[in-house]
Amino acid sequence: MLTSIADGLLCCLLGKTPNAVGPLDSVESDDGYTFLEVKPGRILRIRHNIPKRPEFPEEPEETTATTERGTVHCKRRITLYRNGQLLIENLGDAVRSEILQCHNASGDPNSTVELEMSDATGIPGKDGAAAAGKRRKRKPKKVVSIDCKKRITSCKGTHGDVVLFFIHGVGGSLDIWKEQLEFFSKLGYEVVAPDLAGHGCSSAPPVAAAYTFYALAEDMRAVFKRYAKKRNILIGHSYGVSFCTFLAHEYPQLVHKVIMINGGGPTALEPSLCSIFNLPPCVLHCLSPCLAWSFLKAGFARQGAKEKQLLKEGNAFNVSSFVLRAMMSGQYWPEGDEVYHAELAVPVLLVHGMHDKFVPVEEDQRMAEILLIAFLKVIDEGSHMVMLECPDTVNTLLHEFVLWEPDTAAGDGDTK
Repeated sequence: MLTSIADGLLCCLLGKTPNAVGPLDSVESDDGYTFLEVKPGRILRIRHNIPKRPEFPEEPEETTATTERGTVHCKRRITLYRNGQLLIENLGDAVRSEILQCHNASGDPNSTVELEMSDATGIPGKDGAAAAGKRRKRKPKKVVSIDCKKRITSCKGTHGDVVLFFIHGVGGSLDIWKEQLEFFSKLGYEVVAPDLAGHGCSSAPPVAAAYTFYALAEDMRAVFKRYAKKRNILIGHSYGVSFCTFLAHEYPQLVHKVIMINGGGPTALEPSLCSIFNLPPCVLHCLSPCLAWSFLKAGFARQGAKEKQLLKEGNAFNVSSFVLRAMMSGQYWPEGDEVYHAELAVPVLLVHGMHDKFVPVEEDQRMAEILLIAFLKVIDEGSHMVMLECPDTVNTLLHEFVLWEPDTAAGDGDTK
């Protein structure tokens, strides 16, 4: 099931999925696929759909009341102590919504959350209150203050300044978003979905350094800068969530909302030293049938013929053993810790498949606790590949979040 390297442009035309190596000029085709050269010899296949919108009459100019609608005062203080304790004080507006029983980390606008970075469950109890008070008096290792106003608005398909970016994870391709791309394109949204390097029909450089987090993140930066408009919504799955977080942190004025699907907790990335993916590529190639079966068993709630077909159509796990090994060993991102995630002042929807064996639900719950404006939705019948298993449910949930804007009462946007 693991493929070797072949010509990327040819695979797009023939509907195959091997990877390409070598230089190629950026090419745009009539079927919505684009080949973008992000660096010399490093080419990514991108699905870019631009809707044909009818001419609409000019909208009236916004008044003061309309410009204040949806404006949220994002204010919090993040204190990291040398013993690993993370103290988060939310000092801005409370965000109210009615989005499918989603839960915010805290309903109190002036709340204080104490978290231990080494403890995925830990909010200190009453017995630790006195000790926590003493720790607060100590000189902190790092203090981050966030104080800004952010206008969060409903993004409709008729809005020409909205772009949706879809980023897949390890072993996938842009084809795993097939249902979502078709759904949002029909609603009039402009959508962009790249194949990561070594995946789908993107080029596969023959060096492991091409698959580190930083190399892939720079690829996604190039794609984002190429297609971004005024209001951009990032949708990531699994490892792709990390790239969405990176872009949201780098471009806070351009990233309007973020959707994280089975992305895991807010922890710094570090490759495992005892992983099966540390084996030589030739050994991984021999084990490919077992790896594919394991992925099917862990990635789907059911393992029937339908799921096998979805796995085949979505090109999931259809990468060379070399790329797979390099991707897993290249997941090193020490900056992406809890403080990094706590600094994000953008609304985030967390979607979790209850039967996911790769990402425990506790990790997404932890993420919801850390983020400033976060909503968590658990899909009971889904697993890790929930966008393939439950496309209608996922599409509805994503669309409602894209349309959502905070219900801020009069005066909520004022500085406190």
